[in-house]
Order: sequence, then C-alpha cells, then structure tokens
Amino acid sequence: MFRRTISLSLIGLLAACSQAPEYVRPALSVPTAWPGLSVGAGVECRLCTADPLCRRKAVLCETPAPPLSSKTSLAAAHENWRDVFLDTHLQSTIAAALEHNRDLAISVFRVDEARAQAGIARAPRLPELDLNAQHQSSGTSSSVARNGFATTSQRYDVGVGVAAFELDFWDRLRNLDDAARANFLSTEYARSAFRLSLIRDVAQTWFSVRELSQRKELAEQTMLGREASLNLITHRRDVGLASDIDFQTATGALANARVEIANLARQLAAAENGLQLLVGQKMPDKLSPAPTDELLRDIAVGLPAEVLLARPDILAAEQKLIAANANVGAARAAFFPRILLTASAGSASSALSNLFAAGSGTWSFVPALTVPLFDGGRNQDNLDIAEARKNIAVAEYEKSIQSAFRDVANLLAARTHYLAQIEALQAGAQAQIERLRLVNARYVGGVANHLELIDAQRDSFAAQQNLLIAKQQALSTSASMFAALGGY
Repeated sequence: MFRRTISLSLIGLLAACSQAPEYVRPALSVPTAWPGLSVGAGVECRLCTADPLCRRKAVLCETPAPPLSSKTSLAAAHENWRDVFLDTHLQSTIAAALEHNRDLAISVFRVDEARAQAGIARAPRLPELDLNAQHQSSGTSSSVARNGFATTSQRYDVGVGVAAFELDFWDRLRNLDDAARANFLSTEYARSAFRLSLIRDVAQTWFSVRELSQRKELAEQTMLGREASLNLITHRRDVGLASDIDFQTATGALANARVEIANLARQLAAAENGLQLLVGQKMPDKLSPAPTDELLRDIAVGLPAEVLLARPDILAAEQKLIAANANVGAARAAFFPRILLTASAGSASSALSNLFAAGSGTWSFVPALTVPLFDGGRNQDNLDIAEARKNIAVAEYEKSIQSAFRDVANLLAARTHYLAQIEALQAGAQAQIERLRLVNARYVGGVANHLELIDAQRDSFAAQQNLLIAKQQALSTSASMFAALGGY
C-alpha cells in the first residue's frame, strides 16, 4: 500500500508538470488616449457622426464608459449595426450581404474546418477503443507432418483493445489540444472581423452609389440649364444680339456637361456592380432617397485599451499567440519519456460455437516506455521553431494593436477635418449658387456677358459636386469608424 501511494503521488506530480510557458498578455504599446482628445481616466469620449454638418467635435461624458469584453464585441458585431445604420434600405442591403456574400460563407466554412481540427487534436487525450474479430485457419500436409496425417486448425478471436494510449505526464497532448482550440477561436474571431469589414464595405459602397446618383442628377440638371442657355444664345444670335463665339462657347459647355454625365454614369455602374458583388444578389434599380442626418447615429469612442482589446481581429491575433505559446510546451515535452499503453481483452476458441464459452477469455497488457536518446537535434530544432513562432506571434499581436490604434486615430482626425471641410464647402456652394442666380439675371437683362455666365455655371457645378463628395467621404469615414471600434 505504501508503494502504491508513492507511485500514485509521483504520477500526480508528473502529470502536473506542464512544459508550456505561463501566458502573459503583452502590454499595450500605444498611448492611453486618442490623439487630439483630452480624456480623463475612465471617462468616455463621444464623437458625433450622425450628421456630417454637425459642428460638435468631441463631448466629454460625466459617467465612466462601461468596460468592454470579447463577448460584448462579438455581440455588437452581430447585432448593433442596425442601431448605427438607420436607413431602412441600407439595412436591407447589409442584411442581404450577410446572408448571400460568398466570402463570408467561405469564412464560416473555415470556422467549421477549424472546429473539426480542434476535435481531432483533442481525440488523442482519450483512449481509443477498437473491436476486433479474427478468424485464422492453418494446415499441415501429410508429407511434413510427423504422424503422416494432414492436419487443419481453426482459431476464432473476438476482443476489445486500447491502441497505444499515451499517458500525458508532461502535458504534450494537452498543449496540442490547447493550441488547436486557440486556433479555432482565432478563426472564429477572424470570421467576426470579416463580418464587420463586410458591413463597412457594403455601407461605404452604398454611400458611394448614392453620392454618384446625386452627382449624376446634378449634372443632368446642369445640362438642362446649359441647353436653355444655348437655346437663348441661338435665338439672340439670330437677331444679332450674340456672337458666334458665345454660341460656340455655349455649345462646348453643353458638350462638357454631357461628358460629365457619361463619366458619372460609368462610375455609377461600376459602383452598383461592386455593391451587387458584395451583396451576392441582384440589387433594385434605384436607391431610396434619404437625408444625410438620418443615415447614421452617434458612435461612442471609448479609451484605447477598452476599444482595441475588444476588436475581433485583435482577439484573433491574441489567440494565435496563445496557440504558439502552447506549441512551445508541446515541443518541450518531446524531450521527456513517453509511456504508451496497449491493452486488449476478449475471447478465443478453436471452434466458433465455443467462442464465448467459459474458459475462453484472453487478455494482454503492453506498457511501452520511449526515452529520446539521439534524434539528430530534431527535438531541439522543433523547440527553436516553436519559440521563434511564439516571438513572431508576439510581434504580430503588438503590430495589430498599433495598426488598430493608428486606424482609429486617423479616423478621428479625418472625422474632425471633414466636419470643418463640409462646413466650408456648404458655405462656398451656397455662395456660388447665389452668384449664378445673379449673373444669370444680369445676362438675361443684357448687363453681363456670356463668359461670366459660363464661369458662374462651372463654379456652381464644381462647388456642389465637391460638397457631395465630401459628404460621402464623411459617411464612409463613419462606416470605417464602426468597424474600427469593433462594432461597439
């Protein structure tokens, strides 16, 4: 009993000797606050993204921001987009993309593949039981038999066996299982990150289609105005009040408007085709009009540590680091002895009718010990590879956090500058529209010449086009902000 107790105690101590390094999450190598935003400890900063014309830059809340978690981020990535993108047509477009997009379907299948691989890695930790049935016949001819008579023998075997079950004293199999599970979780988080990027891409392409439609409509209205100007100049030339130069200038301006319409129609077709590819099915012919301030809601921007650690792509990178850390433990365990157990129990008989009769039982128990003595440096090389891959995973994890911080910081800066740019463009476009009205009235009254009218038309058209482009870019920035914040 004393020996048995000592043996069991030693086995328990050996089983607890994991060779994997203790996992410690690398420290965040980024600032504690976003550039340009003065945020106190535990205080949340909110950025208004509902209206590109909004003059608010940043509002400090009085209550602390709630801490984020991976579950919060994943739930937000799956559900909260409907609370951010408010236009019903855009919501239906995003929902169709989430259902029919082929790349997203591929990412789902990759998650299934990783889940199956994790199950395969877990299987060696449990005994593998096999049912075996065997019939063996052998005979001896009379020429070789001692008694001169031919003989025939039969043997029937049925048994259940355990095939080479490894006692995982050094957690080699456990570390391989942990690595496979971490790789599965990494794939799952990567799918959530791709889902966020798909929502962002659909929204951005939808905004682009909407902007190009509005610009094309503006160009068509401009063309109608220039056609009216050409008709007026033609009539005035016929009565001697306009020159051929004015007529040719008006004709060229009308041609330029038609060129711009054709150019915008080409871009619009390409954007619609891109949107259809993202959605994975045919889109309606026209988008429902919606005012700019009803497309998006406010998006909360938390502190960097809260935001970045909850992003699915950061969580995926961390799971890859955890897998690499576990693989180091498995590589270290290869230096220690391995104990394999093979056992079987069953029944054997020379007659099939007596196979399960009393006294026909058989059993075997074969423990095997393998001690690595010389392998040409293979185990050491495998350990060096595992260590190198862990260092690579650490660097990739830190780089992913730094890249994510840069993305959010750039979007915050872009958002602030777009607000100022749109405000200036709005004032400039309004001034050019008023200038065109005054010049047109002066031209009809015979005070202004045709060149002034052409310049006013061109400047008004360009100002309104630039305003539409800036609004679309601001909306696209907000869609990128949604994805960069992990959908929170």
